[in-house]
Amino acid sequence: MRICMIGTGYVGLVSGACFADFGHDVTCVDKDEGKIDGLLAGRMPIWEPGLEALVSHNASRGRLKFTTDLAEGIRDADAVFIAVGTPARRGDGHADLSYVYAAAKEIAGALTRPAVVVTKSTVPVGTGDEIARILKENNAPEGTSVASNPEFLREGAAIRDFKIPDRIVVGAEDETAREVLREVYRPLFLNKAPILFTGRRTAELIKYAANAFLATKISFINEVADLCEAVGADVQEVSRGIGLDNRIGPKFLHAGPGYGGSCFPKDTLALLQTAEGEGVPMQIVSAVVAVNDQRKSAMADRVAEELGGDLKDKKVAVLGLTFKPNTDDMRDAPSLSLIRRLQEGGASVAAFDPVGREQAEPMLPGISFAADAYAAAEGADALVLVTEWDEFRGLDLKRLASVMRGNNLVDLRNVYEPAEAERAGLRYRGIGRGDLSR
Repeated sequence: MRICMIGTGYVGLVSGACFADFGHDVTCVDKDEGKIDGLLAGRMPIWEPGLEALVSHNASRGRLKFTTDLAEGIRDADAVFIAVGTPARRGDGHADLSYVYAAAKEIAGALTRPAVVVTKSTVPVGTGDEIARILKENNAPEGTSVASNPEFLREGAAIRDFKIPDRIVVGAEDETAREVLREVYRPLFLNKAPILFTGRRTAELIKYAANAFLATKISFINEVADLCEAVGADVQEVSRGIGLDNRIGPKFLHAGPGYGGSCFPKDTLALLQTAEGEGVPMQIVSAVVAVNDQRKSAMADRVAEELGGDLKDKKVAVLGLTFKPNTDDMRDAPSLSLIRRLQEGGASVAAFDPVGREQAEPMLPGISFAADAYAAAEGADALVLVTEWDEFRGLDLKRLASVMRGNNLVDLRNVYEPAEAERAGLRYRGIGRGDLSR
């Protein structure tokens, strides 16, 4: 199959490279000349494990190409995927669909024969209908179809998620679109990947509903963690106890500083806006958003408590800046709220992240960036573990204690055991570990 992927961001580049690895002929198109020049030279615009090798392998075999010329990319394409950004609009939380609609208009002008236009971007219910209208209004070839194919990729594990998916969701209104996408994903049938065909609007809503439910699990266990601290229980054991119930499951039940990233924050807001526009109250999702916002801001208060309530002239070391491990994505990362609150309280901040520095620097003015965890901790009154990178799981706690000025370890991911930290000379504070701190 000949595939055109519009957008070389996280979703577009990973999807395009994986489709090429299946043997399809893929051309990725992006207006950003710097991105395309970098990709042609083998430089990745994002950090994702295994992506550079995957892109290089398929580009060298001629299955994966990059261009800024939309007409060149679309020529003879059977399927044209739209994988451009849909950020939350400032002020109202609505998904900004300007890039999606602009792409649809350009596709209509560039197509020379019928094709299936597929939204890979996360878009509100009804977006596919509007794309179909734009294509028709701009004289796309007769027989051009529109489908929805939402992505379910976890940053840091995106290639595996694409190749061994829990499910493939295809929303289409005609048999042509269904058959083309069935052929596009045929290589995955060997893995018996379940493919669910629905209407377009249903497929669009599936993505938002899935992310809202996962965000709900995170906010729920974070509130349970607060209760654990109050009553003297251990949230890790509570999580395990409820996660062993097959109706609940263990995933997304890890207490921490709140969710961030490119999906949950904007998708929960977009779902709320869609519901409000239809006059359908979604009180649970609304509460999830509020709880998460409050939690990220409150993390600095935990640090302040460990320092006697006063952050002025204190030095705080922060380990991990990205919203999760194995990515350089800083979007809505909990570290942003934490560090800004620490600075507002008068603290100086030194930070280390294995890959996130380049993305973090413009977002966090006034902090110092260290070369490693021990350099960040030097002279610090408190050390805060924010992102659970693998290299932070086996730190030499005695060495950390020896280079710090104070002895406070605030572990926002419950990576370490309190007794282990205390034996090393550190005063430990985790999340939801009430029975261990009493």
